[in-house]
Amino acid sequence: MMRLDANQSMADHYLDRLSQDAVFNDAAFSSVESVAQVHRLLAEHESSGASTAQDSVEERLRLAYLDPLANINEVNTQGEGASQREAFHPPFAPPIARTSMVPVPWGELNPIKRWRYQFSRAKKNWVGRTSADIDRLAWPADPNVQNVQSSQLQGVNSDLVDSPDPYGNWQGQGNVRRVILLTLMLAQTGFATYYMSKVLPYQGTAKLEIVLLALFAILFCWVSAGFWTAMAGFLVLLRRNDRFAITRDAGTASISPAARTAVVMPICNEDVARVMAGLRATYESVGRSDELARFDFFILSDSNQADVRTAELAAWADLCKSIGGFGRIFYRHRKRRVKRKSGNIDDFCRRWGKNYRYMIVLDADSVMSGDCLVNLVRLMEKNPASGIIQTSPVASGRDSLYARIQQFSTRVYGPLFTAGLHYWQLGESHYWGHNAIIRMAPFMRHCALSALPGKGSLAGEILSHDFVEAALMRRAGWGVWIAYDLDGSYEEMPSTLLEELKRDRRWCHGNLMNFRLFTARGMHRVHRAVFATGVMAYLSAPLWLLFLSVSTGLLAFQTLVDPQYFQHPRQLFPIWPQWHPEKALALFSATATLLFLPKILSVLLICLRGAKLYGGPLKLTVGMFLEMLFSMLLAPVRMMFHTRFVLAAFLGWALHWKSPPRGDAQTGWREALAKHGGDMLLGAVWAIVVFSLNPFFLPWLLPIAGGLMLSAPISVLSSRVSIGRRMRTARIFIIPEEVETPVEMRVTARYYEAAQILPDFSDAVVDPALNALASAAARKTRLVEGVRKVVNPALADDLNEKEKNAILDDAYILSALHDAVWSSHAAHDQWLSSRST
Repeated sequence: MMRLDANQSMADHYLDRLSQDAVFNDAAFSSVESVAQVHRLLAEHESSGASTAQDSVEERLRLAYLDPLANINEVNTQGEGASQREAFHPPFAPPIARTSMVPVPWGELNPIKRWRYQFSRAKKNWVGRTSADIDRLAWPADPNVQNVQSSQLQGVNSDLVDSPDPYGNWQGQGNVRRVILLTLMLAQTGFATYYMSKVLPYQGTAKLEIVLLALFAILFCWVSAGFWTAMAGFLVLLRRNDRFAITRDAGTASISPAARTAVVMPICNEDVARVMAGLRATYESVGRSDELARFDFFILSDSNQADVRTAELAAWADLCKSIGGFGRIFYRHRKRRVKRKSGNIDDFCRRWGKNYRYMIVLDADSVMSGDCLVNLVRLMEKNPASGIIQTSPVASGRDSLYARIQQFSTRVYGPLFTAGLHYWQLGESHYWGHNAIIRMAPFMRHCALSALPGKGSLAGEILSHDFVEAALMRRAGWGVWIAYDLDGSYEEMPSTLLEELKRDRRWCHGNLMNFRLFTARGMHRVHRAVFATGVMAYLSAPLWLLFLSVSTGLLAFQTLVDPQYFQHPRQLFPIWPQWHPEKALALFSATATLLFLPKILSVLLICLRGAKLYGGPLKLTVGMFLEMLFSMLLAPVRMMFHTRFVLAAFLGWALHWKSPPRGDAQTGWREALAKHGGDMLLGAVWAIVVFSLNPFFLPWLLPIAGGLMLSAPISVLSSRVSIGRRMRTARIFIIPEEVETPVEMRVTARYYEAAQILPDFSDAVVDPALNALASAAARKTRLVEGVRKVVNPALADDLNEKEKNAILDDAYILSALHDAVWSSHAAHDQWLSSRST
């Protein structure tokens, strides 16, 4: 904002700011002497008594957003032409159609107490009842569901079932597949653990070795689960004929007019320009599909920074104005911020959920093609027993080296693991909280989240809502599927290691909380396994650290303590310590095979189908080996951070919920040393200790200690955009979305680069058009008599964030402050000097 010209009146300057391309030629405006007079001429009615600015809100909005080229001669003091002038009320949201969405308490999570209670209740209530009576008690009737018999509910284990097909034709095959998976995991783990016992000096009979073997068995089983998931995915993708794929025979029929879909994007203090660029690209893509009339778009804001809120509001209005989106794209800022993202979604469902059959959830960095959105709706229409269909988003759009490696990894290896998850899970699949379609009616009936009972850091509001919502949907008999082969779904990756770790801390805490629902009543066994794998993704870190620590302790014990030949009482024969480096090497090779073979098979599969879009077979293979090296160096770094995250969750250390940066942020050396310095020192000390005990074992520890010692340089260098771009020039870590960029991603990048500097809170106070928009969005709740008491201090003193948000929430105060700022040159300049940045 520029300071006022001393030779120009406040009224003239106000008209210049307001009119833009409009022409103020009316004689009434040519002779105005004050801004208040301008407001009265615009309003054409008696003052409401709140402020003159409040009276002119509608006309200022019309000039700014409805007809910017209108001639102001239409406005005059006699009211001539007033009937022709169209008033403008920005449709921030459709009319409210409230529906209840009541969370059901979890009840007793201790299964022993619950089973004891249910047994005593069953004895009391079911004595003498017929089997039909028992069926009615166990499976209460629902008027919305027909022909659901208790005999159909095998494997669902719920008294809340209301799906038209809760069992599905895939359940039997799914059970067989899961038994096979479990058998493979346990057999492989048992064999490896036995082999590991033969590697140890006392063949697993010493107490420390028993602990080591127990840890090894748990961790190897975890690695085995990932391996067999990838193997199943490889077979699915190789055959290309999955009869259980949810996308099979999707069809191209038009969507029923009754199948209305809400596309919702929850945001909280995000990069507003990026959010709007992605949403506009998605909206325009749907428009090209000729099905736009079936979709409404909602921006659901939980932002609590006044500058961000102002930017969101202005960007929404500009977006709607530029593409004719008023009445199709809505903006809702939630004043009562509870339950984070899930609470934001629940708030939408309660207000407008009954208006829609489906809901597609986007993240702030999501972009989806119109064909993908339309196909998701068609899949829901074709599969009436599906509650959630999750797409497999492709990560793209970042340039830092770290992000490029992660994009390459997820694009090359991700399809194997996603297809493998589908193979084992079928209709009990994952939901990742975004880029997915949800059936509104069962979601609103069953998926409202109660707080976890009890006290402590693992009780209270659920942090990771997505896994729980999927489990509740399946508990009610509705299928949860992964459309692993559906194109047109995109997202962005964190640009640095530290940003990813910040996100991981929140996910770690959320997954540990979710594990308490492992024993919750009615959960499907597959979703219980999902809770277990979710917690193992982070609990494996402290287990690995403990395993390595015990191994180091065992080495120290063998080096510093005389050999113990008799390990047990009454042992007749001595046990001679034996070292078998050849067996250790064989076991290490087998473990490495489990970790790296899926990556090799992924590259092989791509090469069989053509690797041109990945830079060619040679560049693809080079990228794979570099990614393996990078992952190996980062593994101990993630191990240490995830261990701290697990401890923080159990000990109740504070968790700050902050949206991640959406741009290519870079890590500085000072930040890297502050975050990684302790781990670097630990790695050095660890290596020195092992070398002093037995130099022969240092090469075995070097991948761990070396990764820790190099953690800060790796964190800094991998965050560099320049290195990432050089890799792209060399066609290393190339993915198809960069070679043949989808139109939605190209458009998103173009809109983001063309985005102008967004307004802030001071613009909401000073700018005539934006002040009118913010006043229209705010609530008219305060008494007019109390306005001046708030406005005067606001002009004199700096405002904190809470006070700024309070002003944005009150239309009368915001308008009165606008009046006060434009009352004189001095007030205007005072505001600029104290507020502008």
